[in-house]
Amino acid sequence: MFTIPKGTKDMLPEEAFKWHYVENTARSVASLFGFKEIRTPVFEHTELFLRGVGETTDIVTKEMYTFEDKGGRSVTLKPEGTAGVARAYVGSVQGSGILPYKMYYLTPVFRYERPQAGRLREHHQFGVELYGAASAMADVEVISLAKRFFDTLGLEKLTLNINSIGCPKCRKVYNEALKQYLFEHLKDMCPTCNSRFEKNPLRILDCKEEKCKAVTAEAPVVLDYLCDECKEHFEKLKRGLDEVGIKYVVNPKIVRGLDYYTKTVFEFVSDAIGAQGTVCGGGRYDSLVEEVGGKPTPAVGFGMGLERLLIVLESENLLDKAPAETVEYYIGSMGETEAEYALKLAASLRAKGRSVETDLLGRSVKAQMKYADKIGAKYVVIIGDEEIKTNTLKVKDMTTGEQQSVSADKL
Repeated sequence: MFTIPKGTKDMLPEEAFKWHYVENTARSVASLFGFKEIRTPVFEHTELFLRGVGETTDIVTKEMYTFEDKGGRSVTLKPEGTAGVARAYVGSVQGSGILPYKMYYLTPVFRYERPQAGRLREHHQFGVELYGAASAMADVEVISLAKRFFDTLGLEKLTLNINSIGCPKCRKVYNEALKQYLFEHLKDMCPTCNSRFEKNPLRILDCKEEKCKAVTAEAPVVLDYLCDECKEHFEKLKRGLDEVGIKYVVNPKIVRGLDYYTKTVFEFVSDAIGAQGTVCGGGRYDSLVEEVGGKPTPAVGFGMGLERLLIVLESENLLDKAPAETVEYYIGSMGETEAEYALKLAASLRAKGRSVETDLLGRSVKAQMKYADKIGAKYVVIIGDEEIKTNTLKVKDMTTGEQQSVSADKL
């Protein structure tokens, strides 16, 4: 017997309707804001993630599924959605004159990490990308989209944390101040943080090791080092969120785990899934398009893990309103001739757009009725000799138990 690979999970038919509900809600809300779906390959050239995501990130150094294909090329299963979208934008869209360019995706992503609640080695993300708008109002737009999505699902116990990590100019100044502070504490920090000290000290703030978190708790705050342009952008972000009525908390410890972020970073956090409470994370990445070979283009977006979101929805009993996918008619039969009639009737009903099941196992009428109840059929019709002769069917409503006679032609 084969077992499922560690860090993966089957989605069984009995659970599919919950996924459909969340995904359909995502598509519906994205369309309200003018975003259209993009689909990118499951694997990309490895260099795309080295350049786009960052060589010092946990994703690149520890978590990527990378291998050589039969042509000797290094390819990687995508660990996140944004880099592939940027590559597609540069290759197929940039220069079209359509700005801002708005996209969303629903995609599997792959990360080799220790499986935990809502975080699997293969998981699924809903994300949006807005290209071509440098204004803080674009940041407000994508945050508003995420908030509308959560509101539509009924999620109220979420906290929006926002921060600014500045632009390359002011971040250089901050990095020097951060390194001066951290230098005296390197001996107390983990090997990974020591390796990041020279290459990317900002990433040290994202370390989850308790001893490193204790050190960085007293570290200089990036908001104190923003240049005038970044300060103004952050103030406009806050005013915009105030205007649309979205509450937020300024959290200077948020840096996000990917190197491409600039200026705005944000997270929606829930306490329903313990320490791994981030349900949605995003921000601005104005240098990413140029980094993957395109012309300088401002961009902002977010990504959220759907497995983690489903856990939160389950904990809040918010999936009860997800419409279960049921069969409208179950057409049962008493014998072989009747089964053939049932197939013909089922074909006629399906041609009218009705969902129908028939008996395929030659079971007794009692067993067929039990099966119809298990699959949640709304109506049951049992075909016998009399029904064939008169072309009249007894239709039982499985909710009320009422039964009425209907001409087969009018069903």
